[in-house]
Amino acid sequence: MKLFYSPASPYARKVMVLLHETAQLDDVELVEGSGTPLAPNAEIVQKNPMGKIPALERPDGATLYDSRVICAFLDARKGDKLYPSGTRRWETLTLEATGDGIMDAALLMTYEGRLRPQELQMETFVDAQYGKIAQACAALNTRWMSHLAGPIDMGQVAVACALGYVDFRHGHREWRKGNDALATWFESFSERASMLATMPPAS
Repeated sequence: MKLFYSPASPYARKVMVLLHETAQLDDVELVEGSGTPLAPNAEIVQKNPMGKIPALERPDGATLYDSRVICAFLDARKGDKLYPSGTRRWETLTLEATGDGIMDAALLMTYEGRLRPQELQMETFVDAQYGKIAQACAALNTRWMSHLAGPIDMGQVAVACALGYVDFRHGHREWRKGNDALATWFESFSERASMLATMPPAS
């Protein structure tokens, strides 16, 4: 299999963390590439018509894209280690969606600053996107700590990768303020070998 990814992408980081946690790194060739909505990577467009990463090319089936699809596929290969069964499964999927939502909002903030001409940038739009992140963090801190403190699953991975991306691109934002439990959990989870090995580049 080939994984088309960027080390700076939080969605790709989810997949990379899963590969580390489930010991599948040797099963996947990593192909680095990136693009933007204004200048998509031509090779990646051939794999994913939306031009987004990550994308997983398989020798015996269609190329998979969207990090949630790829993660579910790769985890199934190892016996559903990070997607539990029963009630916890639905909590895990909801947490994964929450993490992805944080990523979506943070990426839009990044694009607004990097791709839109300065005279057309909307501070109110950026603030509104960060408002979503702040709301999500507050909900995680008040409603989800018992789950986050439990056995590792993809909900935890998604949330950790999302918060890591907020730090990476929007480090001046104080998401930790008022979210002490979440901040403590994130600090601990970030010390996992899989998280340390997938840190985005310092740029």
